[in-house]
Amino acid sequence: MQKANRVAYQVWGEYALFSDPLTRVGGEKSTYPIPTYQALVGITESIYWKPTFIWYIDRVRVMNPIRMQTKGVKPILYAHGPNAAANTLSYYTYLYKVRYQVEAHFEWNPNMPDLAPDRNEDKHFQIAQRMIKRGGRRDIFLGTRECQGYVEPCTFGEGRGAYDQTPELGFGMMYHGFNYPSDTGREKLELRLWRPAMAYGIINFMLPYQCTEVRELCDWEKESFMLRRNCQPVEDLCRDVIQA
Repeated sequence: MQKANRVAYQVWGEYALFSDPLTRVGGEKSTYPIPTYQALVGITESIYWKPTFIWYIDRVRVMNPIRMQTKGVKPILYAHGPNAAANTLSYYTYLYKVRYQVEAHFEWNPNMPDLAPDRNEDKHFQIAQRMIKRGGRRDIFLGTRECQGYVEPCTFGEGRGAYDQTPELGFGMMYHGFNYPSDTGREKLELRLWRPAMAYGIINFMLPYQCTEVRELCDWEKESFMLRRNCQPVEDLCRDVIQA
């Protein structure tokens, strides 16, 4: 790539739920205090994504105080039969009134050689910038479907953050994300873990290939893409975006 292809945006919402897997065993959910790397990748891909490239999250800035709120919910029951409970109640713990500044960049996916003709970094970058201004191509969710999010352009580091004067804050071992075959070339689904720390409100992320705590979960088939079959060429997409 000839350029950094780095974008910055601000995302906010009333609630967020970046689930800690350890709390989900009993049917209840409790959020991490900060967004996970994988959740921010999902938000960025909702703004704009194609299998031609991979989004990497460089850093996130926590703008609002970390506050949590617990709600009683009635989850969907999938069990049937005489022993199934007629009703159940779970407690979900959400982050409340969140706002983050996110900085990310994209790189070509080396595991998609069939999409090499689609590697026009200027067009992909311009589309990504337009989609940030429009609030994303798809709906934005903050960790889960019921937590609606909103995005807008920003200059990373601009404005006052709640933790600008806090030297360092650690969060222990946390879920980082998944290694998918389309990103790694290995037909395995793998789990990444890491130990994040926030300094003066900013969390600098390890990139997926820098994580040393990796656990293999299962075999996973790689998804295939071909231009004009299940992947629209960037030239056509760029024309559609400009005309919209």
